[in-house]
Amino acid sequence: MSSTQKDQHGARSQRSQEADKPHRRKREKTYTCDECGKDFIWKTSLKLHQVIHTGERPFSCDLCGKSFSRKVALKQHQLIHSRVKAYSCDQCGRAFTCSSSLQRHLVTHSGIKAYSCDICGKTFSRIESRNLHLRIHTRHDVYCCDQCGKHFAKHSHLQRHMFTHTEERPYKCDLCEKTFKAPDYLREHQQIHNRKRLSKRSYCEVTMMRETESGWLRCWQLLLQSTGSVSFQARIDECH
Repeated sequence: MSSTQKDQHGARSQRSQEADKPHRRKREKTYTCDECGKDFIWKTSLKLHQVIHTGERPFSCDLCGKSFSRKVALKQHQLIHSRVKAYSCDQCGRAFTCSSSLQRHLVTHSGIKAYSCDICGKTFSRIESRNLHLRIHTRHDVYCCDQCGKHFAKHSHLQRHMFTHTEERPYKCDLCEKTFKAPDYLREHQQIHNRKRLSKRSYCEVTMMRETESGWLRCWQLLLQSTGSVSFQARIDECH
């Protein structure tokens, strides 16, 4: 074999080896939310997500004035006023205002019983039927969500859950104007301000005490110094 043929053979072998190597997918550029750190592939997806943090609701209903953060949520809401049931079941003809309601209904025709009782094992095609059955075992009312069928043992738990189905954010932070769906979410958010406040070391100009999470640290050397005509304790009281 000539040197030229050897070079050609070697080049083909190298290309073959490179072809056999698994292709490494280039790392996709991500867009990160400054508030919560969640990553998104598309910039438009990030913008839609950020509305959650800003509390902006630019899309309002012309009939009742209710506002929404996303246009698709407004369109779905407007179906309530129009009473148009655009989604119909091809099995029985029953019509619904939104596709999610139709999907839940279609399960009744499929014969699939995906919801089971944790106590006796009985299965049901609809989660609402399973929740109704649970009353036999619990001997008390089971609080069910009329939006998704999820059940709760306490009414307060149901009320907290219902905030997930609404666009309303009536609870506002008095420090940064951010709004939240539930009071619990507001309290969790306010902890951020508390942590920021504690992280800033503040000093008393009189006693040179430093405020930390563990309390006040006193400069005892200053306590031994004379403060002139005004008593040291009086100056402390005036400062604090």
